[in-house]
Amino acid sequence: MPTDTSEFRYLPAQALSVAVPVPAADRVEFALADGRVLSALRFGETEPQVVLLHGAGLNAHTWDTTILHLQRPALAVDLAGHGDSSWRDDLDYSPRNLAADIAEALPHWTSTPVVVVGQSLGGLTAAALASTHPELVSDVIIVDITPGIDASGGPAELREFFRVAEFASRDELVERAMAFGLGGSREDTERGVFFNSRIRDDGRVEWKHHFAHLAAQVFAAPDQAAQPAPGAVLNATGWDDLSGVTAPLTLVRAERGYVTAQDADDFRSRLPHAEIVEIDATHNVQETAPGRLAAQIRAHLPDGM
Repeated sequence: MPTDTSEFRYLPAQALSVAVPVPAADRVEFALADGRVLSALRFGETEPQVVLLHGAGLNAHTWDTTILHLQRPALAVDLAGHGDSSWRDDLDYSPRNLAADIAEALPHWTSTPVVVVGQSLGGLTAAALASTHPELVSDVIIVDITPGIDASGGPAELREFFRVAEFASRDELVERAMAFGLGGSREDTERGVFFNSRIRDDGRVEWKHHFAHLAAQVFAAPDQAAQPAPGAVLNATGWDDLSGVTAPLTLVRAERGYVTAQDADDFRSRLPHAEIVEIDATHNVQETAPGRLAAQIRAHLPDGM
């Protein structure tokens, strides 16, 4: 794999592939009150209209292509324990904790309510943010997640994938990801691995996000059944948070993702005011159908274009 360490090195080629100009992009950080750091990617030269929250085990760069299609000022956040944001000592990555970090930082990055888009764990975090801090949020779009999905399917496969937490090289990690059917093309997988891993001082490669390390610890425990599932995206407060959202609410269901038609019906019965949109994509809609997802997001922006 290439060794260039610039985190925006892929952006020009990505922009060329979708025939759009390369936006201004930089990394911003906010020091939280407890001493941790929340990191994010800022695209555009004006205040963000959209804030994007990734799923468990991902990072802010998962949104790059969606943001290129969107062509609007945007902020993609590294959730706590992911990307360049600090890990939590208490290991509690529940949506309400993640949302509290964002609520603290967001007023320093934007002065007006924004459309908040969250995929998987980021979707439940978006709901928690909107229900507790409605003044920060104009619309909520959650992508391929509900609190009621079957955790024995896709989420269990992800936990198995993260059973191995270190590798001899990034190429080895790419091979494992592709063997699990993750990342799309090899080029896409290499890009994802570049953003989601780091090379240690001893030359071995490890995941940047905390969830992989927690998963490895659980799998190594003598009594795995007694251990909590690391990186679980479901939580007991999810439906309460969604019910507390007063902003317009949309569920984007990936037809080949984790939210089944029955899950969508359950969502509709609990939240009849919400809109449900279906997109032909896998769980990581932002990577497998970025143009269609961007079009859906754009419809919720002030100009709607």
